[in-house]
Amino acid sequence: MVIINTNPIYVHDIKTIIRVLQDGEFDLISQVLSGSNYTFLANVKLNEIQFKVLYKPTRGERPLWDFPNLTLAKREVAAFITSYLLKWNFVPPTVYRSGLIPYGNGSLQLFIPHNPEINYFNMQLKHKEIIQKIIIFDFIINNADRKGGHLLLDNMNKIWLIDHGVSFHSDYKLRTVIWDYAGKQIPSSLLINIKNFIEGLKSKRTALGRKLEKLLSPTEIQNMIHRTEYILSNQVFPEPESNFHSYPWPPI
Repeated sequence: MVIINTNPIYVHDIKTIIRVLQDGEFDLISQVLSGSNYTFLANVKLNEIQFKVLYKPTRGERPLWDFPNLTLAKREVAAFITSYLLKWNFVPPTVYRSGLIPYGNGSLQLFIPHNPEINYFNMQLKHKEIIQKIIIFDFIINNADRKGGHLLLDNMNKIWLIDHGVSFHSDYKLRTVIWDYAGKQIPSSLLINIKNFIEGLKSKRTALGRKLEKLLSPTEIQNMIHRTEYILSNQVFPEPESNFHSYPWPPI
């Protein structure tokens, strides 16, 4: 199945999309049956602007032994904010909304039209710098589940990242299928992005950076800062740990 529609990100600026996500009229369409947690496809509409979203209600989250209960939807939002603050912008705009009917509070993420048959393993267009950014991003957010199917390719050949509910844990949890540049030197251009990100996060210069404090625990934020500082001091891409299960299963 191939989905070919215009991605709203190419039609509206990101501030408009965020406003629609936060304030738009919400209309449930259907449930997405894949995955262990409740996920729904829905419409949001504000004035004449309308687009599809993925809705992940907090109350639909399956309890996990290693993550605090009822926190996964907020981690989805934290991943978007981190991507945005890094100026890499490959996580679709995502907000946390209250009082949605019928399942209540949860994350709303802009739905990215894409071909669901394409994933990281069969993707023909994989720009080197984008893949390198994804590797660093997953290390910074401590992504415990970067499967190949979590990379989407839209109709403008831009890669988008989804499914970040099991990220930002205080303990090391990195599991990913992307180890292409393990142990290699990080380009200086990416180190500049990382340096600016960590300086802004530590100084709390931005409202978005401060918003992370409402989405993550103080320890999780502090450990994200430590991981980012490690990247800056080490300046090489992470490598799989010999004593840790570094690959997710299934891989797609």
